Amino acid sequence: MLAAPDSVETSVSPAADDVKRYRIQQREAQPGEPQCIECGRYGEYICDETDDDVCSLECKKNLLLKIKEPKLPTSLTLPPVRIPTSDECFYVHDGNNKSETQPLTTNQTKSIRAKFEIAVKGNHVPAPVLSFAHCNLPQKLLHNIESAGYEIPTPVQMQAIPAALKGQSLLVSAETGSGKTASYLLPIISYCTNFRKELSVDQKKPLVMVLTPTRELSIQVEEQAKILGKGLPFKTALVVGGDAMPRQIHRIQNGIEMIVGTPGRLIDLLTKYNIELDSVSILVIDEVDCMLQKGFREQVMQIYRALSQPQVLLYSATVPVEVEKMATQLAKEMNVITVGKVNKANESVKQVAIWVESKKKKQKLFEIFGSSQHFKPPVIVFVGSRVGADLLCEAIRVTTGLKALAIHGEKSMKERREVLSLFLLGEVEVVVATGILGRGIDVLHVRQVIVFDMPNSIKEYVHQIGRASRMGVEGNSIVFVNEENKKLFPELIGILKSSGAVIPREISNSRYLTAGNRDNRKRKAGW
Repeated sequence: MLAAPDSVETSVSPAADDVKRYRIQQREAQPGEPQCIECGRYGEYICDETDDDVCSLECKKNLLLKIKEPKLPTSLTLPPVRIPTSDECFYVHDGNNKSETQPLTTNQTKSIRAKFEIAVKGNHVPAPVLSFAHCNLPQKLLHNIESAGYEIPTPVQMQAIPAALKGQSLLVSAETGSGKTASYLLPIISYCTNFRKELSVDQKKPLVMVLTPTRELSIQVEEQAKILGKGLPFKTALVVGGDAMPRQIHRIQNGIEMIVGTPGRLIDLLTKYNIELDSVSILVIDEVDCMLQKGFREQVMQIYRALSQPQVLLYSATVPVEVEKMATQLAKEMNVITVGKVNKANESVKQVAIWVESKKKKQKLFEIFGSSQHFKPPVIVFVGSRVGADLLCEAIRVTTGLKALAIHGEKSMKERREVLSLFLLGEVEVVVATGILGRGIDVLHVRQVIVFDMPNSIKEYVHQIGRASRMGVEGNSIVFVNEENKKLFPELIGILKSSGAVIPREISNSRYLTAGNRDNRKRKAGW
């Protein structure tokens, strides 16, 4: 294997340009095969410095980092030494409950970020935290976190929570199901709690605004906020279409800390009623790639201009370069946090691509549903249109006898809530959905996603299949592809290869690919 220079940065010689750079590109190890000492994937190579089996340059680098840098404590909790200063990790204190902790050293910070694939860009981004107790959150909030089943922070929470607590504006990218929602809700609840304690104000004007692209996602965010903020001076208002506006106005006027809603309804509310937003100091935009690229952008900017230079927190699983550029318009100093590989599919989702002509997709779907080996309920089936969702749902019920319901934008809010409730309770095995469920919805315990109609972009595909895995729990996805999706073939090949999925020969041999794309031969490099 190539020797790494003193800086521990690895390089690849021209003869080894097919050597796998990242572990995500490596397949799982088969019984009897060598396993990577770092991640357990197929140990295709041998590190020339340690003689250990490794799967990629990434794992070799991580292995050498462990050797050349001080080892971290084996426990995820750090020994108590002193209260960190505001410039080290935290800035919100509970007054009576100041946790005495030792901040990470520079080497420990580098090792933690390397281990959990955390990349940061910007000024004075604080070190990650290894425990919620190290964030100096209010004691009641810590109790709520424990009651909600959170044990230790996920990688995105490790880095985003201390940065948000420090008041930094952030653009955060992490895979679907990684805990992004809690990573902004916890700092928000802590801020609101401490603000109300310090300033005993009778008239509770909104302090925080959270924007999402769909009603379902707004509902989910508010429900999670209520769980985490239980028993604290933290009230919320849901502002979405489908619910009576007078009731929403009444709740805001009675005093709340956080507004959660969709841009269209919020603008409608702001133009018709005198809602004061001068106290809003934090603006969250969830699924920012969708919110700043599609028809939402002007609405988002209109809301932003109504605020007074708030801290801006932007979140998504996919963040194209153009979105990163637009995000800088919302804050003078925007720090960027990336966890995992940007714009890549969730590693916990096993992908299967099947070449199916359009006229035979229903037949293939019914074959899957009839196979105990391939049908893994509960299942979400993604289709391209509202009419298609209703028609396919009915066909599933009639042909297979399975309990299936459809969900899309033309259904009322009450109907959509009922569908999700029945699905979560296990009373419905299959939900046929448009892209409305493709973003941010935390549909727990989904084991399988079937992409019946390939969406128009790989980003949407990544979001959709991500429904099959939450917080690293393994799931699987099946996508139907044919010549109608030819524009996505090059990007789809990359997504499938990165997860070790088999690429249908109709795609790899397609005339719509360049000769370079079709050449999938592997060269064994000298390591």
